[in-house]
Parts: sequence; structure tokens; C-alpha cells
Amino acid sequence: MVKKERYNVAVVGATGAVGQKMIETLEKRDFPVGELRLLASPRSVGQQVTFKGQTYTVEEARPEAFEGIDFALFSAGGSISEKLAPEAVERGAVVIDNTSAFRMVPEVPLVVPEVNPHAISQHRGIIANPNCSTIQMVVALKPLYDAYGIERVIVSTYQAVSGAGQKGVDDLLSQTRAVLNGEEVVGTHLPVGSQPKKHQMAFNAIPQIDVFEENGFSKEEMKMVNETRKIFGDQEIQVTPTAVRIPVMYGHAEAVYIETEKSFDLEEVRQLLEQAPGVTVIDNLKEQEYPMPAMAEGTHDVYVGRIRRDLFHPRGLNLWVVSDNVLKGAAWNAVQIAEYMVKSK
Repeated sequence: MVKKERYNVAVVGATGAVGQKMIETLEKRDFPVGELRLLASPRSVGQQVTFKGQTYTVEEARPEAFEGIDFALFSAGGSISEKLAPEAVERGAVVIDNTSAFRMVPEVPLVVPEVNPHAISQHRGIIANPNCSTIQMVVALKPLYDAYGIERVIVSTYQAVSGAGQKGVDDLLSQTRAVLNGEEVVGTHLPVGSQPKKHQMAFNAIPQIDVFEENGFSKEEMKMVNETRKIFGDQEIQVTPTAVRIPVMYGHAEAVYIETEKSFDLEEVRQLLEQAPGVTVIDNLKEQEYPMPAMAEGTHDVYVGRIRRDLFHPRGLNLWVVSDNVLKGAAWNAVQIAEYMVKSK
């Protein structure tokens, strides 16, 4: 890509929750946008979106819509990415895709800028955003991996309903009202399987995100296994995840247990995390200060707290990791990749 003063940007899935955050992030970061094209499915065509005080009309996402585009940010579902991302690349765009469509394709870099920015230059037109729960975990793991090596990770995620899109947020709000008003609760439409049961989400926890595979782990959980290994370029890391949907609107939380290859000093661990890009440490137990989803909402960082040595394993470490899943877990990570590319020219 030739260095320019301004870059033409397309946002695919512009009316969805992540697409809207992408547009908002481009504006807040003052990304050097020349022409902006907002693309979506036919049912969203004609909707109006404001960017930097100017009103834009959403157009249909079609191959010809990518003519003259430099960056195409995709967040409209895997099938749309599979169909249209190659069309965008053919027309000269660099695609930054937020879906799972290309994450495990060997020649497509899977990028978290704080962790493996070197992979960006290896792209052949498409760069993949990892899964939101993977992103925040690997940002916290990176300084520890570099200093001590990592043999094993056991992670339990507590994931906000916005991870399932705006429908998840709407369902939680309506169910909460129903419970508080003593009304019948209509089960959630969260996509937890190919034939999803309509479980209650309000005041509940659902230990399933996406379909289960033959090994008993869900597709969401296996994303964390495979993506972590690809991002670090290390197939020896053992990752055992459990993914749970909880009644929080924005912000994923994770309890992360790590077994390092080398011995570590706990104070050094704290210092490494405090110095790591994109990480904010909040860990003051005396004042009951630690990361929580409510404080992470609307922010870009990954928050780490509850830093403690394991009681039984000499190289075991426990962390509590929180981040805004729609921003760092999706929209901000994508814009961050584009920013890196622009600045490196």
C-alpha cells in the first residue's frame, strides 16, 4: 500500500454493534479517512450514520462497492466475509476481518498489535482479528510469555451478552424487566447452538457459547486454544478454556491460571504487566480495587488484577483480566491494525 495523506475506508456491517463502534473509533482516533463507505445487507440500506458531523447513507455491500478502497473493515458475519473479502482484495483493498472466517487460514495473519505486530507485514490482502476473549487474554500473557515462557493456561471466561450482538443486549434488557415486574420471561435468542434452546439470560449464567464439538469443548472455547497458539507461533502452549455467558452488557472478564516455563518473581510480574502496552494494572486489595466490566466499558485497555502466585504449583500464577469486548475485542483492535499500517509506511 502506497503511503497517503488520506485513505479510503469501507466498513462492512456498518449498522451492527461492532460496525458502529468501528465508525466511532475511526472518528475518535482521527484516522486519516478520505472517503468513507458504509456497507451492510440490503435490509439496512438507506439508514443514516453520522461521521465527523457529516451524514452518510448506508449502501449495499457488493463487490463493486470496494473500488478505490484502501482499508475494508469487516464485521458482518463469516459468510459475508468469505464472499466479499476476496472481492475487496482483488480491487486493491486491505481487509481487516473481525469474523472467524480467515483466522485459522495459514497464510492469513491473526493479529493483536500489542502481541505480534510483525505479522501484519506478512498479509496477502487479508488480516484477521482474533476472537474477543482471545485478544484480551494474549495481551495480558505477552509480557509473561516473553520473560518466562508459558507451558499451560487454564482460563474461565465470563462473557458479556454484547458478544452475541445487539440482540443479546436487547434480550437481557427485556428479560431483566420481565423478572423485576414478575412477568413471564421469554428465553434468550443468544446463538448458543445450531438449534438453540431459549435459556433465560437475566440473573443467570449459561456455560455454553457457540456449538459443542466432539471433544466436549464449545467452538468458542476451541477458538481460544487454536488462536492463542497461532498468535504466539507456539503449538506447545496448553490452553484449557471454559466459556460462560453472564448477564453483563459490555465487558468480558477472565480468570486466568498460568504455568510458566521458568520461575518468576511476583513483583517482577507486576512490573512487567504495568509496563506492557495496552495493559492497565488495578490490583489494590486493601482498597478493594480490581478490574470489573463496568469500569472497562468504553475504554481501549486490557485491565489486570488479582495478581497472585498459585498456592500449590511453584510456577503457577493467577490473574483476573477484563476488557471491553466490543472495543479492544473487536473494533479498536481492527482500527489499531490499520493505524499500525499507516504509521509504518
